[in-house]
Amino acid sequence: MRFKKISFLASKAEMAQDARAALVQRYGHVSPVQADLIVALGGDGFMLSTLHETQGLRAPVYGMNRGTVGFLMNEYSEDGLEDRLALAEETVIHPLRMTAHGVDGEEREGLAINEVSLLRKGPQAAKLRILVDGKERLSELVCDGALLATPAGSTAYNYSAHGPILPIGAEILALTAVAAFRPRRWRGALLPMRAKVRIEVLESDKRPVQAVADSFDARAVEWVEIQSAPDISHRLLFDPEHGLEERLIREQFV
Repeated sequence: MRFKKISFLASKAEMAQDARAALVQRYGHVSPVQADLIVALGGDGFMLSTLHETQGLRAPVYGMNRGTVGFLMNEYSEDGLEDRLALAEETVIHPLRMTAHGVDGEEREGLAINEVSLLRKGPQAAKLRILVDGKERLSELVCDGALLATPAGSTAYNYSAHGPILPIGAEILALTAVAAFRPRRWRGALLPMRAKVRIEVLESDKRPVQAVADSFDARAVEWVEIQSAPDISHRLLFDPEHGLEERLIREQFV
């Protein structure tokens, strides 16, 4: 597919801004609303923010790494961009929808492409109760936190917390504990993509917990409900042989 109208977006990093200036001069630029394609220049954090900000637009997003890790990005090059875009392969992912109920009674909603995490905000470990589709699965998890990750986000915070890497096409979510103290050997769980997960904070006044959906946060929560949002789709483009599926497999053999 040939993309005639391209919008170039860049993080605030000098390297990303310089790349944007060079690409705009060479290939032109339109606003994201007018674009057939959006090119995101930065790291994974900038890619996530770009996907969130443009989720209502029809244009897919092609990232080029001008950050650090760049797991969601393609390699950067100014040359042959139009040919690369014509050959790029599309991956469609769906975010998680989080509803967080605060101790103040307020409810807040957020979307997470990578994961929803609950993290302790005080000196004492958090105490969490976990329910899946309305059924209690863990009456008390004592930990620094817990997270629910999508396949696309399974190599991020989830993997650092010793959670599993999930194939991009898997209809599975990873529920992973962060520094679990009790049950000490609990290694988390794999759940169907359609599962509705509720995590309740026990002793929330004494053991405050913050909920985070990507960069959206809700402080001092009493409970959080999380489930996939199939009504929202993000379209990402990757160079052939360097798509998310290949990267997820490759990551497990590093």
